[in-house]
Amino acid sequence: MRSAFCFSYIASFLKLIFGWLRNLWETMMKRGREQAAERSDAKSDGNSFHQTETGAGVGDDDKGKVLACSTTTTSQNLPSVYEYFANGTELRGLVAQNRVFTLNGREIRIISGAMHYFRVHPAQWRDRLRKLRAMGANAVETYVPWNLHEFRKGEFDFGNGTNDLSEFLDVRTYIQTAQEEDLLVLIRPGPYICTEWDFGGLPSWLQRDPNMKVRENNQPYLDRVKIYLDNFLPQVADLQFTRGGPIIAIQIENEYGAFSPRSSEYLQFVRDLYNQHGFNESLHFTSDNSFGGSGMEGSLPGVLQTANFQNSPTNLFNQLRQVQPDMPTMAMEFWAGWFNHWGDAKQGGTTPEFMASVLEEILGPWNGSVNFYMFHGGTNYGFMAGGNTRGDPPYIDADVTSYDYDAPLSEAGDYTRKYDLAAELIDMYENPKLRKPQRPAESNKAAYPTLGLQRYLTYSDVIERIPSSSKFQLERPVSMENLPMNGDSGQSFGYIIYRKNVFIAPNDDSSFRGSWPRDVGFLLVDGELVQDGSDLWINSIKEFPLTVTQAGNHTVDLLVEPLTRVNYGTAGDFIQQKGIAPIHQSKIEINGEEVTNVEVIAAEFSNAWVKQLSGFSAVGNDTTIRAPVLLQSSFDISGEPADTWLDMSRWSKGIVFVNGFNIGRYWNVGPQQNLYVAAPLLKTGENIITIFEQVQPHTEIVFSDTPNLGEPPSSA
Repeated sequence: MRSAFCFSYIASFLKLIFGWLRNLWETMMKRGREQAAERSDAKSDGNSFHQTETGAGVGDDDKGKVLACSTTTTSQNLPSVYEYFANGTELRGLVAQNRVFTLNGREIRIISGAMHYFRVHPAQWRDRLRKLRAMGANAVETYVPWNLHEFRKGEFDFGNGTNDLSEFLDVRTYIQTAQEEDLLVLIRPGPYICTEWDFGGLPSWLQRDPNMKVRENNQPYLDRVKIYLDNFLPQVADLQFTRGGPIIAIQIENEYGAFSPRSSEYLQFVRDLYNQHGFNESLHFTSDNSFGGSGMEGSLPGVLQTANFQNSPTNLFNQLRQVQPDMPTMAMEFWAGWFNHWGDAKQGGTTPEFMASVLEEILGPWNGSVNFYMFHGGTNYGFMAGGNTRGDPPYIDADVTSYDYDAPLSEAGDYTRKYDLAAELIDMYENPKLRKPQRPAESNKAAYPTLGLQRYLTYSDVIERIPSSSKFQLERPVSMENLPMNGDSGQSFGYIIYRKNVFIAPNDDSSFRGSWPRDVGFLLVDGELVQDGSDLWINSIKEFPLTVTQAGNHTVDLLVEPLTRVNYGTAGDFIQQKGIAPIHQSKIEINGEEVTNVEVIAAEFSNAWVKQLSGFSAVGNDTTIRAPVLLQSSFDISGEPADTWLDMSRWSKGIVFVNGFNIGRYWNVGPQQNLYVAAPLLKTGENIITIFEQVQPHTEIVFSDTPNLGEPPSSA
């Protein structure tokens, strides 16, 4: 009886204590929300160094003002990140031992957010980074896309090139801007980066080599990896923390434990290259979402392992503890939301409350460090969105253009409920307390007036304007990657057309059969679509009658659109050529005979090519417009441009250019229904919208001042 009474007494006492703690927690959370609201109300205050007098975000022209103003904060008497950690003349780098991180000898809990410079317009970098620091983070993480920095084999672009996304590639300036905004930096150069990015960041031209085996201990691959890293690493080596910069850690490969076959020799090769370029001064780490077997499948001895997950951190952290009992726990990818494939029923992601509950488990019971993946997702501009394989037709799931990711900061840089909850929890667990800036104002938004269709180029007009250097007469069809163009790099993106002139007579039972085009096939006879567009031809075998009204030679075109090169999987998934690729059993047959002596046309749709297009026909009241077609309309902006969205919900499938810049794909299967147009892509005065519609155009171009990414996520 006494033991039962004691147990009952203790249980009652514990219940009282837990109730008191719960009430204290709820009070603190309520006060945190009130303070966040107060800060939000004050974000347009004149003391906020995030706004110019006109309310515009800080850009390159304001850099001199930023450092002078950056002492205006919500906590004047606290030190900044660099004042606290970068004291002394001989700086010591990040160390992981005794279950904690130390930086320059001082304990640090890393609170980082993923934000990729190649997904965010450079004019918006500073604004987004400052919002990250204002949330309470002390670091930013970024991948490095090999396929952009070496778009053509042997030609490196770090912001000084003429490629579609060259303006986005000044990674050095991005890292320096992060330091100016009081953030440390984690970099992940790959060579493979996954990140829902075409081919996981690997250059498509690697597939021209029949002996190439990516992500393996394969000499042709290692040779190209060395050339890439020999060019990239010197760009940023002097920006390491130990040399006065912000870089504290660098990742070796990416989620290698999920790849097969694995090679520790390959990982060591990458690590040795890091060391050769002086990155032995920064912490090396790997990240994985499982740690089975010996727990070392995706890593190397002596390298910090970190975890990737959306939920249940205790499960993976327990696995990590068994593998590296004395190391600190860190979620290198805490999936704060999720991405979307075209055709998904609703927007991917998690509820804010679910995200907060997982974050608290990381920061509280595990005293862990965290990198929000993503903090700010940005946009998959151009043709760069990645995808995944699937076991049933159409065998591929391509990612949407928006990389909003249901992240704490939206695609347009707006605050969300997740941002508020994350800021509250970070503030609770922050140690030491450091100075943070006020929250910058959100950007101005506008729904510009609806535009009618003003001018157009027919499909035949478009083909005529493709340069002769992109047209080839070949014995047999080849994939995009194997075309003899772009300095031994082939064609990476755009569309590819296989053209054959054939004698066809009415009612002669002529037929066309196409096998496994990668990925979407459009059959045209004399420039007219044979399909009605109701059932897209994706990664399958289809046969069509070739029907004409007059006997004679007719032009038969197979237009192929690659949806993506998948970014995740095992070795077999990374063998992926596009167009008509014999390696994938792709072929074209007319009247039962395989087509030879074919003209192959590379329609790259580069920004530079679109900008110089001319000779459009005017759209009149009696004009009949048939897809595929290139449409263009202009409109004027008075004053400073604002962020906007193009509502593509009544269009079918295609790509959009704003002032000659490819803002990405649209597709009416959803869930994404409109495309984000960042204000820096617009200008005061005339602006031009160019749309390549592949199936069925709408009759007008509609703007919106709010995004439409589909039905929001309702649960984890």
